[in-house]
Amino acid sequence: MSRYSLPVVKFSCPVVLAVLVHAFCLAQVGTGSDSLRAIPDSGSRSSVETGFHPSKSAWLAVGLSAAAPGVGQLYNGSYWKAPVIWALGTYWISEWIQLNKSYKDYRNRYNASIQPSQTLGDPTLLSQRNFYRDERDKFAWYLGALYALNLLDAYVSANLYDFDVGQDLGLDGRAAPRVTATIRWKF
Repeated sequence: MSRYSLPVVKFSCPVVLAVLVHAFCLAQVGTGSDSLRAIPDSGSRSSVETGFHPSKSAWLAVGLSAAAPGVGQLYNGSYWKAPVIWALGTYWISEWIQLNKSYKDYRNRYNASIQPSQTLGDPTLLSQRNFYRDERDKFAWYLGALYALNLLDAYVSANLYDFDVGQDLGLDGRAAPRVTATIRWKF
């Protein structure tokens, strides 16, 4: 070992993480009122300056879809999505009801099979009970996901309602002309 070697310092991962978080937090602290000042950008216009106001309220669409799934899609003009939501919801609710009936039936039959001589009950009935419970729970998850996606779709569709998906737009917002080129070779 050399006489000029530096001592080895070992740091654990939580210590390094704590130091980095502390340094990040200190870097975010402003020095007076100028840290809160907005920097004007000459090229951008805010919605106040241009007078743009969205024609659909995103939170109204979410509220409508929360109250009655699919109604937010109707509000946004996505008329084909509402029957899809209703059909999937109806199918999954009917499956959940049927599976819940089967689960209750096998649960009652399994509970009746537990006797003093057979304390664990019939293993076939236990297996069937668990199967129908798991399937019922799976359809409950499907319904929850459908409801959440219904709300998300209503929010996104309302925000993108005014988005122009028509012609190609140029940098200044006007329609850009299409340029095509054709090369023909004759042999």
